[in-house]
Amino acid sequence: MRKFILVLLISILITSSLAYADNQSNIISGLKARGFLKVGTTGDYAPQSWLNPVTGNYEGFDVELAEDLADALGVEIQYVPTSWPNLMKDTLDNKFDIAICGITITQARKEQALMSIGYLGNGKTILIRGEDEDKYKSLDDINKPEVKVMENPGGLNEKFARENLPLATLIIHSPNDEIPGLIADGQADVMITEILEAGYYVRKDSRLAAPLIHAPFNHGELGILMPKGKEDLLDFVNDFILQEKESGRIKELAEKYIY
Repeated sequence: MRKFILVLLISILITSSLAYADNQSNIISGLKARGFLKVGTTGDYAPQSWLNPVTGNYEGFDVELAEDLADALGVEIQYVPTSWPNLMKDTLDNKFDIAICGITITQARKEQALMSIGYLGNGKTILIRGEDEDKYKSLDDINKPEVKVMENPGGLNEKFARENLPLATLIIHSPNDEIPGLIADGQADVMITEILEAGYYVRKDSRLAAPLIHAPFNHGELGILMPKGKEDLLDFVNDFILQEKESGRIKELAEKYIY
């Protein structure tokens, strides 16, 4: 009887493993059969992903990277708008196959979903008015009630501000890409953001400055987010990222959009 039960358990495990493997192989083949990759993106985070209001097209580093990925899969792209507050929920609801828009790899995100290996380094810094360049040299200089810090809701920038600047006056504003202009106009004093975004807006608007851009408060890496259950797609994406790095494509995109 014991032998029969053992054989039965082994048979069930083998059947389950084969079914899982078959399901995994069907994910990529399913994408190819469908003919397009659904890409979730916020479109408000330059230079990674932003929606051009004139053309109505998405542009940026991550947009070109997503296009490269679609080409590698042999499919087209269908963009799916999302937002930072809803990014994880939309991912878990399978509204898209992948999400890419300057998403930092974190343990919390990896516990809920799948995240690729990193493709670009990043870190938190400040975006301020140029006239205040000597005023804010540390978090202590910002962590005061009279300092207005403006952040987009739902992302790691808001989380960082709440954890590290409890005394500052926090203003929540959406969409994200309006905040740099509001800082420049004096409606707030500081934006906690990533060094990639800060550098982009300093070049775009001469009224802005990022005095701590070469000394970020932390370090992280950007990755591609996707729902659990798509491990074969994750493997494909990780191999794709390695190839983009080895070919020099990541460096080429960085030179185009960041440096």
